[in-house]
Amino acid sequence: MTTGHTKILAIGRNEEIMTVMQRLLNAPEDWSGQAVTTDDNAFEALKAAKYDIILLCAGITEEEETTLKERLSSLAPAAIITRHYGGGSGLLRNEIMFLLEKKQ
Repeated sequence: MTTGHTKILAIGRNEEIMTVMQRLLNAPEDWSGQAVTTDDNAFEALKAAKYDIILLCAGITEEEETTLKERLSSLAPAAIITRHYGGGSGLLRNEIMFLLEKKQ
């Protein structure tokens, strides 16, 4: 099990979903997260802080994902970048824990 503080950036196109993601990402004591709806906001967030995980959420097309991953990788080479398909907060927690364990 990973210990420490995990910073998570979530990028999606649906404002209502991203509002929920913002709340979920900041609920656990050992996480802090930011949810954004535009690529420009994501790039600005990465320039301002280091993130451990970047989630690509609802509304990002496959075509956008390829280009976005390239740019995100150049801005945050150590971050795990993955597609997030949704689900409840328990599923999100399990997904994050799996990614962190896989990274070790």
